[in-house]
Amino acid sequence: MWLINSSIGRKVVMSVTGLALILFLTFHCAMNVVALFSGEAYNMICELLGANWYAVVATIGLAALALIHIVFAFILTAQNRKARGDNRYEVATTVNGGSTAEAWASGNMLVLGLIILVGLLLHLYHFWSKMMLAEIIGTTAGHLPTDGFAFIIDTFGDPVNVVLYVIWICAIWFHLAHGFWSAMHTLGLSGKIWQKRMQCIGLIYVSLLMLGFLVVVLAFAFKCAPSLYCYAGSCC
Repeated sequence: MWLINSSIGRKVVMSVTGLALILFLTFHCAMNVVALFSGEAYNMICELLGANWYAVVATIGLAALALIHIVFAFILTAQNRKARGDNRYEVATTVNGGSTAEAWASGNMLVLGLIILVGLLLHLYHFWSKMMLAEIIGTTAGHLPTDGFAFIIDTFGDPVNVVLYVIWICAIWFHLAHGFWSAMHTLGLSGKIWQKRMQCIGLIYVSLLMLGFLVVVLAFAFKCAPSLYCYAGSCC
């Protein structure tokens, strides 16, 4: 099958799975922003998702997308290094009018990917294992599995976790700064005009997306989220 056996096919798989993961991040960011304003509303979303069959199926599908993306990333990185040595990408971002950040990211995608993977495992431990997994196996980790707001407070009440999450968010930003444009380039939007447009649109979009995640982390870290002043029926 050409999607697996050819270099172009592998890049298409990487692009499609990458864009699908960006869509998930968009949903996740919107969900997190809700927690800034209402703990009850956030927990309603957590309960709606929870361990319901459709959420479990979606989680399995998401895990499959992430796994495919990671595996193909390693395959393509090995292939690029073997074919071109240190010049890992066919087109340098700076040559095509990209930013310095995109250029740096394009040459360090594997390192960024590894940081993101470690951050993902940490995130799964802090939230998924204590919520969906706990609900599936019938255990608790200090709070009800659907009390996601409490887990946010606990996680970002620890300065070490805050630093780790900020590093993780920055790594994701660098990864997406190049990855978004690269995916569009692979899927055919490689003309001179659209190439620059996609670079600009992608940089703005991923910057706003990561800013949303960052604001949530810092708001709970410094205890300035509006939702903290009125939670569980007790308004201060």
